[in-house]
Amino acid sequence: MTIAERYQETIPVPRATRFPIELVPPEGFDPERVETWPKVDGRLEYVNGRLLYMPPCGDLQQDTVADVVGALVAWARTHAGFVVSTNEAGILLHGSARGADAAIWRRETLGPYEGRFRRVPPLLAVEVAGEDENEAALHDKARWYLDAGVAVVWVVLPEQREAVVITRTEECRYRLGETLAPHSALPGLTPRVDDFFIQISAE
Repeated sequence: MTIAERYQETIPVPRATRFPIELVPPEGFDPERVETWPKVDGRLEYVNGRLLYMPPCGDLQQDTVADVVGALVAWARTHAGFVVSTNEAGILLHGSARGADAAIWRRETLGPYEGRFRRVPPLLAVEVAGEDENEAALHDKARWYLDAGVAVVWVVLPEQREAVVITRTEECRYRLGETLAPHSALPGLTPRVDDFFIQISAE
């Protein structure tokens, strides 16, 4: 059986499986070429030579991502020169390809659209915890972002209704009723924690 054929066959795994899990790259895989990535129902990243798989987002995560992006887009519409991206925004840095739930770049640092991963670190990367992710794993990803040149990372935790803001020098945790402190790279971006959880709190 070829690797390509193995991608057509799935097996159930115990609910206790710890994600991400490693996949064997298909023939011709090149992390810099989007068209060579396997087509799977889920999320993929290429980190330190390993092709990693996460299942699709659950309801808490997907609705929270939508609220986070809504807050970012509302800010960007009054701050010309910034670009907001989402939908596992592809970032290729230091030989690894990661996907952010949301990210902000300064437009002047980006080239023309090419249909490929961006090769410039964003100012902000946002990770929203999914049902199969723990906070420690997202902190590890935050450190990767910071080492790659990202200025600030938000780790948003739907179950706890909290947001953790991480930079190279400090880490601050915010709860409902609080407002995120501004960062010099993103003037005026000070959302309320409540803004991230509007939909999941409506029930």
